[in-house]
Amino acid sequence: MLRPFLAGCGLALLASAAQAATAAPAAPASTSRYTQDPYPSTYKALGSGPVLLQHATVLTGTGQRLDNADVLLQGGKIVAVGSALDAPADAARVDATGKWITPGIIDVHSHLGVYPSPGVGAHADGNEMTSPVTPNVWAEHSIWPQDPGFETALAGGITSLQILPGSGNLIGGRGVTLKNVPATSYQAMKFPGAPWGLKMACGENPKRVYGSRNVSPGTRMGNVAGYRAAFIDASEYLRKTSPKAAAPAKKRWWQSSTPASNNADSEKDTGGKRDLKLDTLAGAIKGDILVHIHCYRADEMTTMLDLAKEFGFKIAAFHHGVEAYKIADRLAQENVCGALWADWWGFKMEAFDGIQENLAMVDRPANSCAIVHSDSEEGIQRLNQEAAKVMAHARLAGIDIAPERAIGWLTRNPAKALGIVERTGTLEPGKMGDVVVWNGNPFSVYAKAEQVYIDGARVYDRADPSRQPKSDFMLGQPAAQTATQAGGVR
Repeated sequence: MLRPFLAGCGLALLASAAQAATAAPAAPASTSRYTQDPYPSTYKALGSGPVLLQHATVLTGTGQRLDNADVLLQGGKIVAVGSALDAPADAARVDATGKWITPGIIDVHSHLGVYPSPGVGAHADGNEMTSPVTPNVWAEHSIWPQDPGFETALAGGITSLQILPGSGNLIGGRGVTLKNVPATSYQAMKFPGAPWGLKMACGENPKRVYGSRNVSPGTRMGNVAGYRAAFIDASEYLRKTSPKAAAPAKKRWWQSSTPASNNADSEKDTGGKRDLKLDTLAGAIKGDILVHIHCYRADEMTTMLDLAKEFGFKIAAFHHGVEAYKIADRLAQENVCGALWADWWGFKMEAFDGIQENLAMVDRPANSCAIVHSDSEEGIQRLNQEAAKVMAHARLAGIDIAPERAIGWLTRNPAKALGIVERTGTLEPGKMGDVVVWNGNPFSVYAKAEQVYIDGARVYDRADPSRQPKSDFMLGQPAAQTATQAGGVR
């Protein structure tokens, strides 16, 4: 997505949520020197008693649809999904008759917080376009938690999202996965234990940005040369900094069977000075950082797949992928997700050959992983309707996609691409209590998220203003507007 001339792709307390906060499980300590986190998550789930959502149509995200079913949330987790569930005596019971329940929606591609509203130059923090290769920068260090877009996304059912750098560079930096909760620091939103993403970009954006400056890359061949040079450096860095196997102790006939000391610690190879750029790329090669690539054309996606094989890294997802339908079988075979729009195409040459059945075609092969993403502060508010557009276009092409399959594009599949599917993305016992209650079929143009639960706590309720959080930036805005209109503020 393009931001103005840049190539880029408050906490209001909830009245009844002032309960004792319970800490999320501690993230496991990374064993890799390349992914040690100096600014770890401080996220704490809101305290909440047990909740029983009753008599709804439930889409579990696993491919199942359950009619007249219940969902039991307790201790921040999903405890059970089924019919006529038993619940503790103190459980809050919500009659969801006529309503639909889904897992919380996950957006795999967002720039909220790094390109926040209002969209002014002072807020343009998503692209570090001072060099074509900047894996040393991290999107989390640009996030403004007071972006009102987080709250409008919550009203659309978004419970988790990945914030990425823009697409002005060949390698734009690390992305971060957030829980969509009100906070005053990005660490308080940071999804505990979620791996970082690495944002890369193909095609027009980086070659236009740097070609206009008469520096490399100015062509697609320059793009590929830039990726290869960066990963060659990272491969050498990885070789130098990887732990070395201890050499067998030398023993002579005159030595005792137990040598006094081989002074191993003093001879340990530290690999030299840390390099923040190469730490990130080395982490990607090792598989500790997940690679997400902005790429439109099928030929460029195949080149990037070949690049990944050359240097031994795995691509988690291609983003935008207007021509992904042309290589749907290969994406499925190589277990690469396609994070796609419903029908954005034609706005530049590399987006010219789009079809409205793109995502449906990517979804067809066995082992496929199709995702509806936003790349938009507006589109993120209605990703359910974007998915509905895909279903409608597919139906016109003779492909009937059931709601219980389509919901996976918004929940399970993005969780897979973000490396968090074992913890969220489906309504299964033991997973996070991230749940949306809709007023009807979520793939209807009339659908609205009525209630949103994150870790079992009701953080949004369309019928309860005390559960409609507003960022500090928005607090007082209506009053200020009224005063201005009355002539009280100049």
